[in-house]
Amino acid sequence: MPGIEKLHLEDALEDSPQTRRLLGVFEKDAMILKKYTTTLFNSCQRILNAQNELCSATQALSQHLSAYEKQDFPLESDDSILSSTLKQFSSYLDDVSSLQQVLATQLADGMMYPLTKFLHADMEEILTMFEMFQIASVEHEQALTKFTKLPKKKDNERQRLDANEELYVMRKKFHQTALHYYSALNSLQYKRKCFLLEPIVGYLHAHRAFFQMGGDAICKSEIDEFLSNISASVQGVQQEMNEDTQKAVELMDSVEHQSLHLYHAEPMQDMPFIPPNTNLVQKSGYLYLRSRQALIASKWERLYFFTQGGNLMMQSKDEVAGGLLMDLSEEGASVEPTDSDDRRFVFQLASGLSKKSVILQAVNERERDEWIATLRNIIKDAALSRSKQTRKERSASVGSHRSQSSNSAEAGSLQGSIDSSARINPFDESSVDVMHETAGENAAFSQPFTVRFCGSMEVNSDRGEGLVLATIRQIMAARAIHNVFKMTESVLLVTNECLRLLEPSTHNIRIEFALQDIAFWSPHKDNKRLFGFITRSRSDGPASYACHVFECDKSGDEICQAISTATQMAYQAYMEKRASEKKKTKEKSLLLANIDQLEDRKGDRVNSFLEAGEEVVLGDDSEVSPPLSPDGKYVLLDQSDPHFKAPDVSKPPSSDIEGKDVRQVEGAERESEA
Repeated sequence: MPGIEKLHLEDALEDSPQTRRLLGVFEKDAMILKKYTTTLFNSCQRILNAQNELCSATQALSQHLSAYEKQDFPLESDDSILSSTLKQFSSYLDDVSSLQQVLATQLADGMMYPLTKFLHADMEEILTMFEMFQIASVEHEQALTKFTKLPKKKDNERQRLDANEELYVMRKKFHQTALHYYSALNSLQYKRKCFLLEPIVGYLHAHRAFFQMGGDAICKSEIDEFLSNISASVQGVQQEMNEDTQKAVELMDSVEHQSLHLYHAEPMQDMPFIPPNTNLVQKSGYLYLRSRQALIASKWERLYFFTQGGNLMMQSKDEVAGGLLMDLSEEGASVEPTDSDDRRFVFQLASGLSKKSVILQAVNERERDEWIATLRNIIKDAALSRSKQTRKERSASVGSHRSQSSNSAEAGSLQGSIDSSARINPFDESSVDVMHETAGENAAFSQPFTVRFCGSMEVNSDRGEGLVLATIRQIMAARAIHNVFKMTESVLLVTNECLRLLEPSTHNIRIEFALQDIAFWSPHKDNKRLFGFITRSRSDGPASYACHVFECDKSGDEICQAISTATQMAYQAYMEKRASEKKKTKEKSLLLANIDQLEDRKGDRVNSFLEAGEEVVLGDDSEVSPPLSPDGKYVLLDQSDPHFKAPDVSKPPSSDIEGKDVRQVEGAERESEA
């Protein structure tokens, strides 16, 4: 190949200074080439490592996208479009990851293998032969020096022969080593042209194949359509987000402008005066609650207060649900401004029956006056309700007394119709109390609880403690997200017949659940004031289930225990009823069998009783059976009866005479019974 320098092999044995100098040039070139090749190897190794890392990262990204649907996002629906889109992207990334794995394999074979072979085979051979050439050169010099130092005496012929033989061996070894060394250095000039270009060629071939396979796998019409749809969807979402952001900015400016008077706890003098709203019946906000600490010192704690169902509720920031602070519907409840601990805007709320008092503090005078007016309005409404209820009870009592004095029989019939209407018309306020009392008296088990309804949600199963806990968590999270803190208070009446939700003041039935429709109930593990139960629907279509969640003042375990007791009693009563029905059915079957065994007079007499509609009463086993005729075919009637006539067994009985005797006997028995 023209343009390539070579070492002359015929000059190897002579080892002239010119040859040595030229050899040094080749050795220097070999060292530089090794250094350069090592750097190239490291660069290519980085490319291969990066490709392997890219393949692993793509696989990890695909797995992470497919795991989106398994995440329990509170605000994400199960059939989210985003979840299905990410899953589709995950499948495409799996295909890309497979192509990247093929590319990594081709880079390892076409790029890294030639460089590895050149460094670990050829360059290592040059270094080894360099060391061997240096050793052979030294040994040749030593043998030559030893030979030249031989004396002229002829008696040293043996020594001269040995020295000459040693020089022969060393020079031959040096010559052979030099020839191989020179040949390897000459071959290195050709190898550099191959092993430096072959890795780059392999790199480009691998990427060309990768791009070609990628085009066949990725450049499809369905993927183009999918990407265009996703791009259009993303642009639409971005546009909607920009519009929403603009609206949010405008709303924030408006809210900020309207809230300027709220930044100061007390309005400034230059601000317009805003009078308190004294017509409110519901209010919520933060107040400071005074509590005793160490019997002497007082502690003021900032809590969130709200009114609900005639009650004042409070809730701290880290609580899931609020708790009852005071029942405002109690008789004698009052609220007045007061002074405490040298603080401003303080007012006191006191109950009438329990003698409980609560001291609260607002941030300004307007807030204090609004809270006082709202609580007074609630107390006033509760007093009016009690007054109406009292007048209604009095009028009902007077009407009942008058009707009883005029006509007792008619009053009994009327009272029966009132009781019946009370059972079927639970929303009539005039009859709810009667129905409630009747339910409590007739039921073998009855226990009331004060509860607050949190929410209901349809579920896919009818039992499971985990299902109830998950439903409670979702309902409470939804209430917290949407800032829904107000709950309707009710009285949960647990009986061995049903579960009823009653309105606290009037005892109107809000809803009723039959015990056979209640499938499962369980309290919350962490918050014992929360509990839920699952009910079944009685529709003709496919079965559906709903979980109802409530909050109670007491422990949810007590309510669940009451439901368990009620269901056990109902089940026991049901089994006793079934056993009684089976016993009656068995006795009836026995009666019919005995009737079938009796003939003639006995059969006619019994049939006449049955046709006349008379009740046939069977005695128990202790009673004496009626006597039979000697042949066992007739019943011997009482001969003391004046209507008795002994039958003539020698003649076939006449149907007219038998019918007459039976009718006479029946008439006598009816007279005796009357």
